[in-house]
Amino acid sequence: MPEASETAALLPVVPFLKIPENGDPYLEGYKCGECGAVFLGERDVCSSCSTQGKLAGQPLSNHGELYVYSIVHRSFPGIEVPYVSAIVDLEGGGTVKGNLINIEPDPEKITMGMPIEVVYQTAPRKDAEGNEYLTYYFQPRS
Repeated sequence: MPEASETAALLPVVPFLKIPENGDPYLEGYKCGECGAVFLGERDVCSSCSTQGKLAGQPLSNHGELYVYSIVHRSFPGIEVPYVSAIVDLEGGGTVKGNLINIEPDPEKITMGMPIEVVYQTAPRKDAEGNEYLTYYFQPRS
């Protein structure tokens, strides 16, 4: 993971990826004060119980388990294939989509429910203005 000083100049690739000035990056979710449901990203209304105005932001866990995945063999030009697109349920709540790295894209090697961790890395490309971004991936937890 990039050091805090290295991430200071990076932009988050998505709004729910937070990069504090002092500290490690994290994914932010919102927890309902009424029913306790946790959702990725900012919201005003709970999708579970429809309560309004009782959701508060909180860092999501960097640990979870693989819910479902797909091995992608066709993509845009310049995107290396195959890669593993995954949905992960995080410990304490929150479901996140991202890419699973550091594992062979082979169904024999990937198991549903396998423990994963969230890792943060500099995105492989810069934007048209030359800005660099911080992104997140999943990898098997040892």
